[in-house]
Amino acid sequence: MKKVLWMLLSVMLLGSSCQQQGGKSSTKAPTRVKTLVVSPGMVDNAQTYVGMVEEREATAVSFTGMGIIKRMLVNEGQAVSKGQLIAEMDDTQARNVLSGTEAQMTQANDALARYKMLHDNGSLPEVKWVEIQSKVAQAKSQLEVARKNLADCRLVAPVSGIIGKKLIGAGETALPSQAVVSILDISTVKVKVAVPEAEVGGINASTPTNIHVEAINGSYQGGQIEKGVQADALTHTYDIRINVANGNRKLLPGMVANVRFVSDGSQAIGSKMIPVTAVQKKTVSTSLQADGSLFVWTVGKDSTAHRSTVTIGQTKVIY
Repeated sequence: MKKVLWMLLSVMLLGSSCQQQGGKSSTKAPTRVKTLVVSPGMVDNAQTYVGMVEEREATAVSFTGMGIIKRMLVNEGQAVSKGQLIAEMDDTQARNVLSGTEAQMTQANDALARYKMLHDNGSLPEVKWVEIQSKVAQAKSQLEVARKNLADCRLVAPVSGIIGKKLIGAGETALPSQAVVSILDISTVKVKVAVPEAEVGGINASTPTNIHVEAINGSYQGGQIEKGVQADALTHTYDIRINVANGNRKLLPGMVANVRFVSDGSQAIGSKMIPVTAVQKKTVSTSLQADGSLFVWTVGKDSTAHRSTVTIGQTKVIY
């Protein structure tokens, strides 16, 4: 009899243990969610265009004379300061010419000193004295030209900026006024956009713009706008240039930019901008009233989730 009771007690305890374990496993852990603070939305007629980044100003730098490039001291993309040496030309001929003009200047000054004594004593005709003075002036003029030609064998930066293109290398022959390098001012850049003639009237010098450049994943607020006054004959578009501050010099000429012109719109009362993924629809699968209405989950003061019915407006891409 004891044996039977002991077996029965063991079965009862085992069943009780199983029930406790089953009850523990059926407890559901709380679901972790991510919350987002929404911002007011603007209802406007914003237009988005594709533009191109341009330098604020480009300066082509060239030698004034002809000669062979002896040294190139800069590379593309290098920052240069005004007055910095960029390239040197072979100056052998210029130095020889300078030496000759210096000798002529010395000779002319020596003749002037000797003839001056005769002129002061009244034994030199006035016409001869004028001739000597003219020769001195000519020698001085030739000397200044020779000095400048020698100095022009050194090419220096006329402005500060970034080397855009290096068009000639060492060993090549440079011609007068042939560009050797181009210097770009990109402290401020311009974003060029072609706007159709039907839409250009809504853009003025102070129209707000949002600019996104995918190449550097950067967004910028555009500044003053420059409007072209002559349309393209084929596309009937006008060139719009937007000034953009570029203090970090990340914006480079040639980069593609998405430009959004924001018109003067009014803010809808109670409108908010939320991610499109946060909006849900009441369907059978949600165990809610399947009326097809839209809703979002909001967090109440008691830190619990509540359904809030919403009405959606425009879907926008925000950079």
